[in-house]
Amino acid sequence: MSARALAAILCTLLIAAPARAAQCGGDFNTFLSAMAREAAAAGISREVIASAFAGVTQDHAVLAFDRRQHGTFRKSFEEYAATRVTASRIRRGTQMMQRHAALLSRIERQFGVPGALIVAIWGLESDFGSGDMGNLPVFRVLATMTHDCRRTDLFQRELLAALQIVQRGDLALRDMIGAYAGEIGQTQFLPSSYIKYGIDYDGNGHVDLRHSIPDVLASTANLLKINGWRAGAPFGEGTPNFEVMREWNRAVVYRKTMVLFAERLTGR
Repeated sequence: MSARALAAILCTLLIAAPARAAQCGGDFNTFLSAMAREAAAAGISREVIASAFAGVTQDHAVLAFDRRQHGTFRKSFEEYAATRVTASRIRRGTQMMQRHAALLSRIERQFGVPGALIVAIWGLESDFGSGDMGNLPVFRVLATMTHDCRRTDLFQRELLAALQIVQRGDLALRDMIGAYAGEIGQTQFLPSSYIKYGIDYDGNGHVDLRHSIPDVLASTANLLKINGWRAGAPFGEGTPNFEVMREWNRAVVYRKTMVLFAERLTGR
């Protein structure tokens, strides 16, 4: 089926059928049509839905990756950190802290999150925006994961949030490119986190977590603050702030790596 034909069918179904919860599994196009009705009931425009879903197909590579990814943190902290907190990344992180010192200072005053930790997250997630932010179409990924019945409720929320990002004008459809679970931008926000925590910190009227460094860094700090970050308090393992960092990543190994990187950036 051509992209234009599928878009036309989706628009017809939006008008003709009442909204009801999309059922995972079964025929993929039938499922996508049900998701289109659900999105329309949530206030997403027909134009955004049709353009976002046009040409979307299942991505079996995404499903295969999702099924094997659970071994990511089987390495010890020492093994994992050695591959992520490298001398070259520390040098680059130090340069980023110097280059964006005024911005990081402003963010730390407003949100209470140390600049070194924000830069550590930035470096680990995308090499400070210069590395891998993913190259997969977000709507293809999320539709695939939503259709899969293991975590359909979670990914239905993410799919609707991704449509909101486009509807708000934060990112154009061409910029809805991300990783294997639909993460977007320089610090890899899931779409629901993008909507909930994203901040227009450069004042241009859009939350742009792909291109705007002020938006990226402030939104990262905002996520931690809203989830209970205590300004001025330590954030090593065993502290309340370390538990707040679970909202970033639940893996203890990853959070300890975040802490280590931040410490290296401050010379500790």
